[in-house]
Amino acid sequence: MTVHFIGAGPGAADLITVRGRDLLARCPVCLYAGSLVPAQLLAVCPPRARLVDTRDLTLDRIIEELVDAHRSGMDVARLCSGDPSVFSALTEQTRRLDAAGVPWEVVPGVPAFAAAAAALGRELTVPGVGQTVVLTRIAARATPMPPGEELASLAATGSTLVLHLAVQRIEAVVEQLVPRYGGGCPVAVVARASREDELVLRGTLADIAARVRAAGVRRTAVIVVGRVLADGGCESHLYSAARER
Repeated sequence: MTVHFIGAGPGAADLITVRGRDLLARCPVCLYAGSLVPAQLLAVCPPRARLVDTRDLTLDRIIEELVDAHRSGMDVARLCSGDPSVFSALTEQTRRLDAAGVPWEVVPGVPAFAAAAAALGRELTVPGVGQTVVLTRIAARATPMPPGEELASLAATGSTLVLHLAVQRIEAVVEQLVPRYGGGCPVAVVARASREDELVLRGTLADIAARVRAAGVRRTAVIVVGRVLADGGCESHLYSAARER
């Protein structure tokens, strides 16, 4: 028996990997977050599979479900929104599974930031403009950020910032970023990336908060900040005719 932590993708049911879909189709138990995983994806599960919505469950209850399945000899599909490597609570779950002697594996998925970049039609690493992407969040109503990872500290790098779990505090985000990036810095907010009701808001640090509030965006959104959102940059050395072969 194995617990398969499967990246369910950013929202669209067809953005799960083939490996993830095939595992989902054969696991008799599936744990998922009802607010993030589309119903169409759950239709892939076997008939009479045990489906457990983890939205209102504590970590203890989730682990109980996984351990019970292990004792019954049943494989589990543990669906994680986006990719399990980012903001998925993977570490705290696998730590407890190791202690309980329950085997597990990770199946990658399409992360939310990649779906947001696709919606924007933008590369996040543009030659001559920005070659570093920082994936982060803010500390409000969540676990405190480690020392040195506060938003103001990360802004000092001038890198492209991708913020998860932060749109409810968009004013605080703007306040901390303007001193480093300037009010004219391009910003985009992508809500429900890849879903049918996807919403893209474009603006600058000076006006993005007002745009977000006017659109009523409160959750399931990614904030992208940086000069890579504007036109410009040079051509890549990788495909240059002058590059030595």
